[in-house]
Amino acid sequence: MASSSSSGLTFKLHPLVIVNISDHHTRVKAQAQYSSSSAAAAAPGAGATPNGGAPPPPPRVFGCVIGVQRGRTVEIFNSFELLYDPVTNTLDRAFLEKKQELYKKVFPNFYILGWYSTGSDAQESDMQIHRALMDINESPVYVLLNPSINHAQKDLPVTIFESELHVIDGIPQLIFVRSNYTIETVEAERISVDHVAHLKPSDGGSAATQLAAHLTGIHSAIKMLNSRVRVVHQYLLAMQRGDIPLDNSLLRQVSSLLRRLPAMESEKFQDDFLMDFNDTLLVTYLAMFTNCSSTMNELVDKFNTTYDRHSRRGGRTAFI
Repeated sequence: MASSSSSGLTFKLHPLVIVNISDHHTRVKAQAQYSSSSAAAAAPGAGATPNGGAPPPPPRVFGCVIGVQRGRTVEIFNSFELLYDPVTNTLDRAFLEKKQELYKKVFPNFYILGWYSTGSDAQESDMQIHRALMDINESPVYVLLNPSINHAQKDLPVTIFESELHVIDGIPQLIFVRSNYTIETVEAERISVDHVAHLKPSDGGSAATQLAAHLTGIHSAIKMLNSRVRVVHQYLLAMQRGDIPLDNSLLRQVSSLLRRLPAMESEKFQDDFLMDFNDTLLVTYLAMFTNCSSTMNELVDKFNTTYDRHSRRGGRTAFI
């Protein structure tokens, strides 16, 4: 496989394609894990697996990528799944043609530009699938997503391959070559990605919300106040036992502080306290509902503006 392409094509990849491939892989992986766990539960005495009990690797997923090509610029907008036969290493051609016909009705300006799969690198068997799509597109592209998590990697785990004819040992052969690409987004995609990014907690926890942060701050303040009150209480007890000399100035300050506190045993204080507490909760709930309604209205307005612009231009960019 050559290091880089020499075709001179410019590739633009939209986030929707990456999301679709990732979703496809996640669903297939979850189904495979569920099937293996069900089989293990049904036959608990079957013994260890051939690979020493390690879970089998998730199956690869396959699909087509669609978009438009304007001159030397190839823009990949969307993708759809394909059925793959691992025994014959072929795609279900009837299913592909049916999906192509359906997408042609919805996106008449989108073409099938190539296909996608998952894995760490292109395999030799991938060329067979690549050749099978050349009757649809004479120069298909191959989008490969690496599902393995690498925290040290800064770039997206997505590689785009082209096929080029090289002479190797006097024999012309098609090989995969890497191509550079850029991420291209439209307004609707930017809104969606921004919305999803705000849904994900910044610290990885499920309670990373403004309310949780506010309650955490209140809890820390109360905890600190409790520790300070304990220090004063222990100091007063030591003074009462005679362990330390009396400090009249400090006692006056403590007495003044205690007079500011309400009578906790008073029935009137309990009623007033509960009333203020309920009123505060009600105001907090109303503020949360108002904030949610405002955010929802803003999101709806953005989507309406986006689709209104697309409708004035004659609809979404179509499937060629």
